[in-house]
Amino acid sequence: MSSCKFATVATTMPPQSFLAAAVALALAAPLTNAAAATLSVGPGKAFATPCQALTRAVAGDVVEIDGSVSYTGDVCSFAADNLTIRGVNGRPKIDAAGRYAAGKGIWVVQGKANVIENVEMFGAKVPDRNGAAIRLDGVSLTVRRSYLHDNENGILTSNDGVSDIVIENTEFSRNGYGDGYSHNLYVGHVNSLTFRYNYSHDANVGHNLKSRAKVNTIVYNRFSSSGAGQPSYEIDLPNAGTSYVIGNVVQQPAYHQNGNLLTYGTEGASNPGHDLYVVNNTFINDYSSGGNFILVGSTVTQPVLIQNNIFAGTGTMTNQTLATLKNNYQSLLPAFIDRANFDLRPAAGAPFIDAGSAPGMSAAGASLVPVSEYRHVAASQARAVAGQLDIGAYEAAAAATTTTSTAASTTTTRATTTSTQAATTTTQAPTTTTTQAATTSTQATTTTSTARPTTTTAASTTTTSSVTTTTLKQQKRRWNWRWQ
Repeated sequence: MSSCKFATVATTMPPQSFLAAAVALALAAPLTNAAAATLSVGPGKAFATPCQALTRAVAGDVVEIDGSVSYTGDVCSFAADNLTIRGVNGRPKIDAAGRYAAGKGIWVVQGKANVIENVEMFGAKVPDRNGAAIRLDGVSLTVRRSYLHDNENGILTSNDGVSDIVIENTEFSRNGYGDGYSHNLYVGHVNSLTFRYNYSHDANVGHNLKSRAKVNTIVYNRFSSSGAGQPSYEIDLPNAGTSYVIGNVVQQPAYHQNGNLLTYGTEGASNPGHDLYVVNNTFINDYSSGGNFILVGSTVTQPVLIQNNIFAGTGTMTNQTLATLKNNYQSLLPAFIDRANFDLRPAAGAPFIDAGSAPGMSAAGASLVPVSEYRHVAASQARAVAGQLDIGAYEAAAAATTTTSTAASTTTTRATTTSTQAATTTTQAPTTTTTQAATTSTQATTTTSTARPTTTTAASTTTTSSVTTTTLKQQKRRWNWRWQ
């Protein structure tokens, strides 16, 4: 019934009937608008391509994209709010194939609070060399379980100052034009970024993660590269901001564009928060000529908290002389189970087992205690702590079995002794107070013991002349004796 007809009828209806009709109409309208539709995409579906559905969707709709086929050259901008866009029946492949929307990328998201799940997107290139697989021009975005690769940017956001970005269980690979201005993903001046359980690697000259958000929560990810693309920073937070970097694996390849792994406030600490918490990460620098594991800009005057981290390889722990250093471990060759294959759990007898300290809370009252671990590829698992917290991104296996020769064990011990002394020397650089704290941490590591049983083993050796089987406590006593 049109509004004109309704008005005509209303003049002749009794008051009670008019009231009943008006109430019925008012109740029916919201129900019609609130009902979300599911728009199906793929062969034999209502929509042949994702963009046909995305440009017709209205607020609250679900767009399901059949993952059994690829979609080539299908690009668009769309403006609906609160969409859920997800791949089903596999992960759909969306190839830009030389096309782009609005001069910006494959999907230009103009709406609010959209969610994108389980898609693979690649090939985004535009004339200004800043094309993105996902370009956020709207407000707030969640991306889950996706794979964004070989674009000029994986994700590029706006600078609205209010958006909250959540990215989880997603892989970023080989994104970047190659000029250093585009990255695996680039988060602009937004309110917050939550980046967790992701695998970001092999950025093409750019950074594996760059964020100018006011608040950054970067937890339980792996940042690493083969060196083929020669990435720059692994994590770049150029304008500071309250930032939590907890439980990550951060590896720099031998071939790269910059010798620093994590940078903070190096383009001016313009964000309101200047507090950085670097807790229980495992940093690996495969560049033999040094650099900084954590580079802090000169305009950051608040001490960075660096606690319970492993720093493997050469390099300075941090350039900030004010930094608070607690229970960190630095060595050229830490005792991991299998470094080559990124099994970075502590090997039996490793001196960083049970050597961490309680991280406590941030200034804002957030817990700094690691509760998860990164699991490859782009997944996570609970962190099972038995006894005292281990240093690094992983807890030791509860009952790891290892086989080693006596000679190999002796060689490993000597290497660790030398590395520990080097770590003590490194931590002396900032201030006398910091040096004492670092020395105390090293001694705590040396004297720590545990009753956790295991069968000891070394990761890989070519000699198997004898096999040693001990409890973890016995093995740690052997390490301690050799250090004395």
